[in-house]
Amino acid sequence: MAQTPTELPEGRYGRSTSDDARTDRRLKVIGLVLGVALLAFVGWAGVSYISEQRVSGELTGFEVISDEEIDVRVAVRKQVDVVGVCTVRAQAEDGLEVGRGQIRFDEPDDSLHGSVVLRTLERATSAELTGCSAADED
Repeated sequence: MAQTPTELPEGRYGRSTSDDARTDRRLKVIGLVLGVALLAFVGWAGVSYISEQRVSGELTGFEVISDEEIDVRVAVRKQVDVVGVCTVRAQAEDGLEVGRGQIRFDEPDDSLHGSVVLRTLERATSAELTGCSAADED
């Protein structure tokens, strides 16, 4: 009686299982290296962006004083030797801009609060901080 082979002849039906395992290992290593490189780039970009921001601000509140005025309050973090400028705007109920102004922070502190009363074209219903920067960047 003839014996039937338990394994397929080498090279006859495509690649062997050892070639597949080697290819799988190689793809896993390449994927791991690319993943680590991507994470390193994202980390570097985040740290670079944060460290280059010399002035950052946050809208802390606003109060509609009348149909023509709104008081906007901002908190700022900056380097001690930097003069900061923040731009704020007021918006009407339909979203249109009805007022815009700037708050200048030139005190030698790193954490400051300031406010500005904006004159508006019509009644404002909201305020927005559009951005902060160092005065020499304007």
